[in-house]
Amino acid sequence: MSRNDYEVIIGLEVHVELSTKTKIFCSCPTEFGGEPNTHTCPICMAMPGTLPVLNEKVVEYAVKAGLATNCEVSRDSKNDRKNYFYPDTPRAYQISQYDKPLCENGYIEIETNGDKKKIGITRIHIEDDAGKLNHDDFGGESLVDLNRAGVPLIEIVSEPDLRNAEEVEKYMRKLKSILEYIEVSDCKMQEGSFRGDINVSVHKPGEPYGTRTEMKNMNSFRSIARAIEYEVERQIDILEEGRKVEQESLRWDDVSGKTFSMRDKEDAEDYRYFPEPDLVAIKLSEEYIQNIKNTLPELPESRKERYLKQYELSEKDANIITSSKYLSDLFESAIKECDNPKAVNNWIISDISRILNEKEMEAIDIPFNGEELGKLVILIDKGIISSSIGKKVLTELFEEPKNPEDIIKEKGWIQISDEGAIKEIVMKILDSNPQSIADFKAGKDRALGFLVGQAMKETKGKANPKMLNEMFLEELKK
Repeated sequence: MSRNDYEVIIGLEVHVELSTKTKIFCSCPTEFGGEPNTHTCPICMAMPGTLPVLNEKVVEYAVKAGLATNCEVSRDSKNDRKNYFYPDTPRAYQISQYDKPLCENGYIEIETNGDKKKIGITRIHIEDDAGKLNHDDFGGESLVDLNRAGVPLIEIVSEPDLRNAEEVEKYMRKLKSILEYIEVSDCKMQEGSFRGDINVSVHKPGEPYGTRTEMKNMNSFRSIARAIEYEVERQIDILEEGRKVEQESLRWDDVSGKTFSMRDKEDAEDYRYFPEPDLVAIKLSEEYIQNIKNTLPELPESRKERYLKQYELSEKDANIITSSKYLSDLFESAIKECDNPKAVNNWIISDISRILNEKEMEAIDIPFNGEELGKLVILIDKGIISSSIGKKVLTELFEEPKNPEDIIKEKGWIQISDEGAIKEIVMKILDSNPQSIADFKAGKDRALGFLVGQAMKETKGKANPKMLNEMFLEELKK
């Protein structure tokens, strides 16, 4: 049996930091950063005699996430203690949910091979995040920062319905998009707000599922894809050699491109779950759930369908723009300013996306707003600047966002549209390029493009390209 005859089974546990102002069981701020151990209090530091108080907003956000992912919301839920010792967990237990999670039995759809595929969501539960260990590789010491301890999380557990790295990426991108739209998390992967534990196993069809391994705290789509592909190959190698895959937690090393064992994988019984005695049960009324349901915003799928009909975007472009709430909001805000959806779409799909990739930025980090992008489109539509100057203005907007009109005035980029000035440039370029004139008269249309290009170069992109084309044609046909 060849390597391709193995079936890959993948399930995900996605941890999402909720964007509440305060932590899950105390009033400490949740904002990212800050000096170590400054966003702390006796409760999140687990001082003796302190008691947790559940943040109601955490329950609301978790229910919102459940409704947006087609889950059933539990009317009767509770918190549990998940016992394990680790230096960044000051209580030596995590307050989580075990047998009565807030949300269960949901799904989201992804597109794969031209078809839609449902990926089941087993459960969504709330819990508190651990602190962070800062390791000193030279001194061989570790220091604990508890700023993150007590930051509210939802854990979204999928069914083992995923079969390859591509499906995993599509599922995680779709999930991230939904959570952005309902505004329960900023989903900044680089800050750990959206990260996944990837469970992978392989088996031969017809045989029971294989032993799974878990790769912890993955927060980069590229790393996730590489890690899955490596782990699948590693497990197949083990089975082909007649050995057994061990159930364990793994750490992915992006530099070496390999996984390394962290510890044996715990099962639920290893955590000795029991109901959290310091917190009351969570009872939700039908009215409470319905009120949250009524506040759900337009989700990416319905926004995409609207863009296809209202703005006649292509399927591909609508997918890209609506995949991020921040891109979609930029698109809508810019259209309100300039009323030119096609032009705004082109700027986002091409130049803005390119710059985001080059700078390794996420859409949430775009420093300018839709109003400024809309004003840039207006300047081009009115012929005040050319498209090539527009690209320069966009670069400036990424560096120092301000009114595009102020940028072009400061830089002296206003387009040359004076007929006499354009005529002077045209005649100068024609005098310098007699061969291009001969080529055009011989039927080589590309010669016109060359001449216009030379004129744009001469004026550093400031000449009105439409006027240049018209005037060159007029002279060449004489």
